[in-house]
Amino acid sequence: MWELVHHELKLENFYLVGHDWGGPTAYALAAHPPDAVKKLAIIDVTIPGDGGPDISQGGKRWHHAFHRTLGLPEALVTGREAVYLGWFYRTFAHLAEVMTDEVIEEFLRCYRNPESLAAGFAYYRAVPQDISDNEAMIARFKLPMPVLALGGAESWGRRMEVLKSMRRVALDVRGGMIANCGHFVPEEQPEELAQRLMAFFNE
Repeated sequence: MWELVHHELKLENFYLVGHDWGGPTAYALAAHPPDAVKKLAIIDVTIPGDGGPDISQGGKRWHHAFHRTLGLPEALVTGREAVYLGWFYRTFAHLAEVMTDEVIEEFLRCYRNPESLAAGFAYYRAVPQDISDNEAMIARFKLPMPVLALGGAESWGRRMEVLKSMRRVALDVRGGMIANCGHFVPEEQPEELAQRLMAFFNE
């Protein structure tokens, strides 16, 4: 990501938003180097190794352990992406109607590629290394830039977990929850999210 943003796009500093696995990725990018990110927003995810509860919520998010199992998820999901992945898109949203067949089909189109499917599971398989790397990072310093932390208030949304997690890894954190919304904040409440982001970036 740093190669893309800094060397290809030639951006010296920028605003950064990460949702789901984009959140831990954004955290890592914001920490290397921390002066490149003006402001950081993390949406409905916690940071592995932040010193709080584990990101799998004590096993509630059962799929985390399943996805870490080498080879098995690929063997069971390939050819059944619509059944397996479609369940997440419909279940993790509080407003399931926004996850239309057209929206879900676009997600499925991407994950029907075997390399993409394996790469998706690889995020989960990297969690132990993420925890180790992040613990070492947090022991040295906390993120200095302003941070906005938002969680979906309903269904599989992480509610106040996001704010609590970011306060363990950053110095200047605000945020809370987005109402009437589950995990898929950009799809479920796009206008509310855009307003919150722009207000934060324009402060």
